Amino acid sequence: MKLGLAFADYAWEGGAVRMADTLAAMSRAADDAGFDVIGVADHVWQGPHMGGAEQPMLECFTTLATIAAHTRRIRLMPMVAGVHFRAPGLLAKTVTTLDVLSGGRADLGIGAGWYEEEARGLGIDFPPVAERFERLEEAVRICLSMWDGERGGEKPVTGRHYRLDRPLNVPQNLTRPGS
Repeated sequence: MKLGLAFADYAWEGGAVRMADTLAAMSRAADDAGFDVIGVADHVWQGPHMGGAEQPMLECFTTLATIAAHTRRIRLMPMVAGVHFRAPGLLAKTVTTLDVLSGGRADLGIGAGWYEEEARGLGIDFPPVAERFERLEEAVRICLSMWDGERGGEKPVTGRHYRLDRPLNVPQNLTRPGS
């Protein structure tokens, strides 16, 4: 059995002034206690089920990088990266950077996204659900291609929703998908 810790609620004692210290302490404690993974919600607004947009929310990959700096072995992942937030080439590069700088501890959880009000509120496109699932399928293929080999999948990628002229990925990730 594997044990994971999820960070999705940041209404911590001390507010924004203490957030970095609280996040570091909680992450070190999870690492020391033997947790296998820390997952961070990939949102820019707090969800309605967690008190709504006026509640504190930290950006996912910046938070994961901070956790990486304060831990030694625990794996790190977004739960779940919304395909509408980032172009897939940028997502693959972001996860690669987290993987390299954490010594090979990054995983990717990716999904179609669901929080339309959040996306629209910050000017982020939020296509209909069928298109988001098409984009998800394409994004997974692009990420896997960019993580496949010494320099990534340098051949152009043209899909229905994304076009990458040169999906170069240097340095390559340390962790290979499925490993």
